[in-house]
Amino acid sequence: MVSKRGREPRRGPRQATGVGSVEYEERRWWSTRSRESHRKVEYEELRESPQVSVEHEGPRWSPARPGDAEMVTGGAWRADSEREEAEMVTWYTYRMGHRVSNESYIWSKTYSFNSSPYPGQDSLQRVIIFGDMGKAERDGSNEYSSYQPGSLNTTDQLIKDLKNIDIVFHIGDLTYANGYISQWDQFTSQVEPIASTVPYMIASGNHERDWPNSGSFYDTMDSGGECGVLAETMFYVPAENRAKFWYSTDYGMFRFCIADSEHDWREGSEQYKFIEHCFASADRQKQPWLIFAAHRVLGYSSSSYYGLEGSFEEPMGRESLQKLWQKYKVDLGFYGHVHNYERSCPIYQNRCVNPEKSHYSGSLNGTIHVVVGGGGSHLSTFSQAPPNWSLYRDYDYGFVKLTAFNRSSLLFEYKKSNDGKVYDSFTITREYKDVLACVHDSCEATTLAT
Repeated sequence: MVSKRGREPRRGPRQATGVGSVEYEERRWWSTRSRESHRKVEYEELRESPQVSVEHEGPRWSPARPGDAEMVTGGAWRADSEREEAEMVTWYTYRMGHRVSNESYIWSKTYSFNSSPYPGQDSLQRVIIFGDMGKAERDGSNEYSSYQPGSLNTTDQLIKDLKNIDIVFHIGDLTYANGYISQWDQFTSQVEPIASTVPYMIASGNHERDWPNSGSFYDTMDSGGECGVLAETMFYVPAENRAKFWYSTDYGMFRFCIADSEHDWREGSEQYKFIEHCFASADRQKQPWLIFAAHRVLGYSSSSYYGLEGSFEEPMGRESLQKLWQKYKVDLGFYGHVHNYERSCPIYQNRCVNPEKSHYSGSLNGTIHVVVGGGGSHLSTFSQAPPNWSLYRDYDYGFVKLTAFNRSSLLFEYKKSNDGKVYDSFTITREYKDVLACVHDSCEATTLAT
């Protein structure tokens, strides 16, 4: 996505993939240090159409220090928006470039990707979710802060299995750059084999956003002064206001509601209204798998820190949200920030509401909460005694893979980054009538009189 400092100044741009929200949409999102204003992408729809070129003037991010190279990003095309739904899975090849002073173009290498399934499409769909990965040096040289020792294992496992992955969600704490642009260069280079091939969707974490008096919910210095600018410039997400990093995105049979835990999510806030609308507007007949994700643990975690807090959650985390998860029957909630893996039972108001552990049939009766912050950063310890709602805990690096076979069957797998093997799993099997069924606090109260 970003050419490295100290290397060829006219090297072609690097890029990432993103998917849109309401309409079927594909976007290429790339970055270059060239100051020339004309960027171009050439793509080819294999076996069906001739090559097409698009020129695009993207937004610019200018560095604070005079004399530094300017960062230019550009979005490319929306593919196939007018096609018949049944024809909307197509293989593309593409390359990006920018025009230089002699009117020639500097081009990237050629990449390829499959177009995403349209909302509601019933086909095999495979999703990767993790948080807090960061980056590391492959040659063993000193790493800035040496903070993310497991990141290369996670990256390599995903690259190794890329043919069996359709979309990736990295839910916050992406680079741990803390204001150093070279660290973004390193991270985007590390994930480019993934992000150039499948949609690489992100969430905002404390190390992207938080800074005193900048409007973040937490008044810490964790972003190193980035204040979210680098994350929202480097990666595309279909947010109405990308400075407020919450958004919804539809991917086949999935509806993802991505919250921004670095802005206020409590009842009455702008984000709370968005979250409820995201849940309420999902067509559960066509998109039965409803997923919530945020960086901080707005659900449940038995980490040592949260155990000392006494609530096993981010303070004020679930107080407002749990009634929405229950009302709209959210299947899964995912979180990072805590650098380990933990899965809860289907839970509501601190109580397990389903006795099953490995196979759920029919209504879940509550939401399963998953901490998947072991992408690569230093690991977080657990509280000594696991709560009764905690079904599986792992002090190691790893990621989650969701496989939707159809609208009635979902497979959940937790894989370790060091070997790619499955260490925790369960299945969900149900019909649309099970989604409609009333469970505790999910339907309006009624009496014989009503």
